[in-house]
Amino acid sequence: MANLVYKRVSTDQQSTARQNLVLDDAGIEDQVAFEEDPGTSSRLHPLQRPKFSELLTYARPGDTVHISEMFRLVRSTGHILDVLDVLHRDQVALRIHDGAFSAMDLTARHPRTKELLSTVKFMVQTLAAAGELQRDLQRELTYDGLRTAEAKGNKGGRRPAVTAAKAAAVRAGYLGGRSIAGLARDHHVSRGAIRTAVADLMPEHTDDREETPAPEIAVTLDMPGKVADFLRATELDVVERGALDDGVTVRRGQGYTLRITTVPAVHRQLLDRCQPLDGTAAVPAQRKARREYENRVSTLTPTGP
Repeated sequence: MANLVYKRVSTDQQSTARQNLVLDDAGIEDQVAFEEDPGTSSRLHPLQRPKFSELLTYARPGDTVHISEMFRLVRSTGHILDVLDVLHRDQVALRIHDGAFSAMDLTARHPRTKELLSTVKFMVQTLAAAGELQRDLQRELTYDGLRTAEAKGNKGGRRPAVTAAKAAAVRAGYLGGRSIAGLARDHHVSRGAIRTAVADLMPEHTDDREETPAPEIAVTLDMPGKVADFLRATELDVVERGALDDGVTVRRGQGYTLRITTVPAVHRQLLDRCQPLDGTAAVPAQRKARREYENRVSTLTPTGP
C-alpha cells in the first residue's frame, strides 16, 4: 500500500515549502510524490491535470493520496465530488493533513448502497461553500485595496512589458521612423506594449501608426445557470468577476440563466474560463450548458465577408 503525495502551486512565483512542512510533520513513510508544473491553475479540473492523472494511473487499491490542504487539489464542490467518486471507484483513500477537512474521512461510504455518506457530502458541500465565501471576500478586499491605492495615485496592474532599460531604445527607434510592428519583433513584445511605450510620441508620428479599433459596445447574453455556477467557483479577474456579479438572474423552471451585459471580449474570456466543462470529467448537462453559451458567444465573433 503506497503513500501518494500530491503537490501544486498556482503560479511560478510560489513554492511548495509550506506544503512540504505540513506533509513532513505528518510523518508519511515511503512517499511517492507527484508535483504539478509551477503555475498549474486551480481552474483546471483535477482529473485533467497531468500529474494528478499520472497519480491515478499509478495508484492501486489500498493506496492513500496525501495532500497538505484541500485547495491544493480542488476549489469547488463539484470538483471534490468528482474526485471522491474516482477515488472510491479505484479503492484509493484520501488524507488531508491541514485545514477544515483534515479531521474527516472523505471517502466514507454507506456499507450497503456504497454511496458517499450523506453526512460526508453535507460537510463537503458546507465547507466548500465556506471556502468559496472566503475567496469571494478576499477578492472584494483586493478590489477595495486597489481602488484605495488608485485614489492615492498608486497604479496597480502588470509590470510594463517594455522595461525602463528598453524604453529609451524603443522611443529612439520610433522617432527614427521604425514601425511599431518592427519594434515589437526586435524587442520580442506585443505591438500594444510598443504603443504604450511611445504613447506620448504618437500624435506627432501618425504616418507609422496602425488605426486603433473602435471601443467595443456592451452586449447582453444569457449564460446557462450551470456555467454560471462553475464560474462562481473559479478564479476570475476583476472585470470578469464584476460582469458575473452584475448579471441578472432569470428563472427557467427549476433552473436559471444569468443575463450578463458586458463587452464581447469579456464574454469570450468567460467562455474560455469554463473550458473544463467541455471535458470528460464534466457531466452531460454541464457540457450541454457550455455548448449553449459557446453558440451564443460565437454570434459576437465577426465572420468576415
